[in-house]
Amino acid sequence: MTLSPEFVTVVMLGAVVIGLFTGFPIAFILGTAALLFGLPFFGEQIGKLIYQRVWNLLLNYTLLAVPLFIFMGLVLERSGIAERLYDVLYLWLGRVRGGLGIVTIVVGTVLAATVGTISASVTMLALVGLPSMLKRGYDKGLATGAICAGGCLGILIPPSVMLVLYGPMAQISVGKLFFGAFMPGFLLSFLYILYIAIRAALEPQIGPPIPAEETRVPFMKKTRMLMTALVPPVLLVMAVLGTIFLGVAPPTEAASVGAFAAVLLTLAYRKFSWKVIQECALFTMQTSAFIFLMATMSFAFTGVFIGVGGDDVVKGLILGTAGGKWGAFFIVMFLVFILGFFLDWIGIVFIMVPIITPIAAAYGFDPVWFAIMVCVNLQTAFMTPPFAPAIFLVKGAADPSLGVTMSDIIRGIWPFVFLVLVGMVLCVAFPEIILWLPQKMIK
Repeated sequence: MTLSPEFVTVVMLGAVVIGLFTGFPIAFILGTAALLFGLPFFGEQIGKLIYQRVWNLLLNYTLLAVPLFIFMGLVLERSGIAERLYDVLYLWLGRVRGGLGIVTIVVGTVLAATVGTISASVTMLALVGLPSMLKRGYDKGLATGAICAGGCLGILIPPSVMLVLYGPMAQISVGKLFFGAFMPGFLLSFLYILYIAIRAALEPQIGPPIPAEETRVPFMKKTRMLMTALVPPVLLVMAVLGTIFLGVAPPTEAASVGAFAAVLLTLAYRKFSWKVIQECALFTMQTSAFIFLMATMSFAFTGVFIGVGGDDVVKGLILGTAGGKWGAFFIVMFLVFILGFFLDWIGIVFIMVPIITPIAAAYGFDPVWFAIMVCVNLQTAFMTPPFAPAIFLVKGAADPSLGVTMSDIIRGIWPFVFLVLVGMVLCVAFPEIILWLPQKMIK
């Protein structure tokens, strides 16, 4: 067909946007769009084009780390690690104004380094932390916002499924992405804690300290409890990521070691059973199947989109914007931010990364820095309605007797969304926040 690339680009993207409002799963929408728009341009070859792209994606060895990290996180979830850590930090920080909110962020940060997905992290924090905070008079918005923000760190701080998928798409080392994401993840955690502490100090009624009698535990006992709860998962993370950092093993092998170590840790905590393994294995297959279905359909759509010249149209628009490299950078970040309101992060990664990665290279941006900036930006995608999976996870996990409404959660997440944007500005001003650790890796 002789339709202009500009027209086809608008029609393809418009069809996807309209499809989102039908309620159908985004994977089916993208796959259907790839087939329908590919047929007029590629004829009988469309089947071969989609097949080759899907097959090449599924043969990517690095992607084996996805189910392994998911399994590792699910087993650790069943080990009771969140409950242990929350109970201990409750004793240490409960007397501080906003202390339970701070505990929620700290536990979310630790879980992020062990779980790797937001569904498990947010659900655990909602089940463990939300009743404790609301029982002691915490503002519902602050409590639910802290749970959403702390739980979403699980998709950024390594080991992260998002980074495992992003690396092959942008042809960047997953190991470098892992270590590039550490400092931004901890930076966001620090900003969240600082916000909770300052707001609780200014408005004591929204985050009151817990009664003194609830924390009267001998110092040595509290210290021993902290070591018992914190040291095993930290050692596990260091073992998994240390092998990558030192160049001993790539992410896939490190993920297998982590999955095995998670089983051993569950045994040590006396939470192991065949039922636990069966449930974790089943949920791992279900989650991995969803991720790979989404990934393959997005990859097929991107293949057709690039084949009809849509990527050149988007690149031309971005490269032609005023403001040079930073103008283009702002446009890319703004597009990712807006897409996060409506699309799953997997779709955003597989649709946008093949298009924006060459733009970053053309302007001379460091590929690791640019990739992590996109991933930090995607933190907002989990908290910005109407899509906002973190909001729905908290609402679904919250006991109805607590009286938490969707408006409470939405009201609570906006300060944390703003803090993500503050973190991005800091990473632009100080790029070493992202680049320092990857530069120290042993190759």
